[in-house]
Formats: sequence, structure tokens, C-alpha cells
Amino acid sequence: MRWATRAGIHVDRTASAWLIRRFVDPDAEFVFVADPDEVPKDAAAFDMRGAELSHRGGECTFEAILRRYALDDPALWEIARIVHEADLEDERFDAPEARGLDVLVRGLSMVCSDEEMLDRTGPLYDGLYEYRRRATMLGREPS
Repeated sequence: MRWATRAGIHVDRTASAWLIRRFVDPDAEFVFVADPDEVPKDAAAFDMRGAELSHRGGECTFEAILRRYALDDPALWEIARIVHEADLEDERFDAPEARGLDVLVRGLSMVCSDEEMLDRTGPLYDGLYEYRRRATMLGREPS
């Protein structure tokens, strides 16, 4: 399936693309557009005006995808809190990792194309997922 989002991706869009590819659609192809009117007819839009999978009710797109696809993995919800704070900075969650994630992803976006961003941030989110998964299993931060 093809998925479309706004060009110039940062935290919420990279995390959402990772989530889609890892837990929703392993064969996902991504298209980046400057305007929502440019979304191809055969693509599902996310994180843009008018898209079902976008910011709603104070939540970021990553959270919307978790809800839409009923992904109840506690490690994913931990990542959702980090992505939420990095993207919205509304202090809803205590997520000290958010600032670091935001700086890393914004820095990469300054030197990488959108396609490269997905390649480079994927392993970052894989590592974050594994860390949060182990912390959830152990009931403490893994060593």
C-alpha cells in the first residue's frame, strides 16, 4: 500500500512511518507531498490536514495510528508519549527522552532527504522500541 505525508518530515512523521511499516503494513511505500491536494488517489494520507490519521483531540499522529489499528503494545504506548512530547511539547507526559529525540531527528532532517530520513530513523525507533519493551518486561530500566 502507498502512504502519503507532508514533505520535510520530523519526529511524528518519521515515527508514524516506522510504526506503519513495522506494525501495520510491512510493504508500505511512502510518498512525500508539499500540499494535501497532491496526495495520490491510491495513497492513504497521514499527518496532514484532512487525513483521518493525523492530530486529533490533543493527540499526535503516532497516537492516532495506535488507536486506529488497535495496537495495544505497552512499549508502543511508551514511545507514543515520547513522540507526543517531542512533537507537541505540551507537557502532557513526563518524557525526558523527547527533547533528545527531537534534536536528533531535526538534525538529520537538515542533512537528509525524506527517503533517507526513513532509512536512518528506522533503526533509532527499533532501538527505542526494544529498550521500552525490555523495560516493560523487567519493570525497570534495562541495563
